[in-house]
Amino acid sequence: MKKIVIVDDEPNIVMTLEYTFKKHNFEVYIARDGSEALEILEEVIPDVIMLDIMMPNVDGYQTLKSIKEKNKLKDTKVVFLTAKNKVSDIEKGLKLGADKYLTKPFSVKKIVSEIKELVAN
Repeated sequence: MKKIVIVDDEPNIVMTLEYTFKKHNFEVYIARDGSEALEILEEVIPDVIMLDIMMPNVDGYQTLKSIKEKNKLKDTKVVFLTAKNKVSDIEKGLKLGADKYLTKPFSVKKIVSEIKELVAN
């Protein structure tokens, strides 16, 4: 079973994604911000991390930097899912090491196919 950590502070998005990925046989972990995500990542090595950028406490950019510093997470795929859709935001996210950059609002079907494709490699 593939493992996914969903990091987002929007309850409706979290509920939708959690339900959807469980339905697609993923083991799902939820974090409401970057610091919560980093705590989970001490215990769990997921196949993919889905990360919002604009969150309280520790934002997505900082969280990604911390993830990339952890050797045990070097093979974990990271996908930004965010409302920040300017070219400069996308470039920054990819430059920091995100494997994909998806924007809100989103199609659940597209998200699932993007994630499945990413973890199949």
